[in-house]
Amino acid sequence: VQLQAFGGGLVQAGGSLRLSCAASGRTFAIGWFRQAPGKERVFVASISASGSTTYYTDSVKGRFTISRDNAKNTMYLQMNSLKPEDTAVYYCAAGSSSTLLSTGIGVNYWGKGTQVTVSS
Repeated sequence: VQLQAFGGGLVQAGGSLRLSCAASGRTFAIGWFRQAPGKERVFVASISASGSTTYYTDSVKGRFTISRDNAKNTMYLQMNSLKPEDTAVYYCAAGSSSTLLSTGIGVNYWGKGTQVTVSS
């Protein structure tokens, strides 16, 4: 399985970005994680293989939306009302369970990250 995240960039606080994660191979649950400078990589959101179940970390609830288009084998993270503290490298990851991904475990594959920078 290969994962490729893209769509990052520089945006002002309050703005929006949409990240995409293109996957090859079979359908997996997908998670988005982020790593800010000097900090550990942390969970952001996950979605089940069918798209019926989603999880979010508390700090992004109501602002970020995870979705997927299985016909295109592509997953998305719509990020609205961005804050400077959202600045990080964002990674998509594949696993067998969106629930496990939400706990930070169960990652079978990592994609390369994409940088998101939110200016104040």
